Amino acid sequence: MPALTPDTIRTLTETLADLTDYLRETPDLDEALALVEPLLDEYTGLPVQFADTLRALARAIQEHPDVPRTAQADLLIAELRTAAWEQADQHTLHCALDDLRDLYGSTTAAERCCRCR
Repeated sequence: MPALTPDTIRTLTETLADLTDYLRETPDLDEALALVEPLLDEYTGLPVQFADTLRALARAIQEHPDVPRTAQADLLIAELRTAAWEQADQHTLHCALDDLRDLYGSTTAAERCCRCR
């Protein structure tokens, strides 16, 4: 794995911005869904990955010897963990993608399996 740098992360966020711009241009729906699908994967998608990143950052801060052991530091760590839980809750967005496919495929609501709900 190549070394992570702020520039590699900026490239990632720029790619997401490019995707957003592309989606604003009324693309082919099949292609749009295919492009978004990896982002919403229930196990490896952005909500899950970002939640894990926030938890890992909270742990790194908590365990770093130079971080003061104060109420303010504890509050910031707790805020990161709360944000991680909120992000993880968004993992169900993959169900919305399934529902969009069903809708786009002209499947009626009665025929759909609601495994996510």
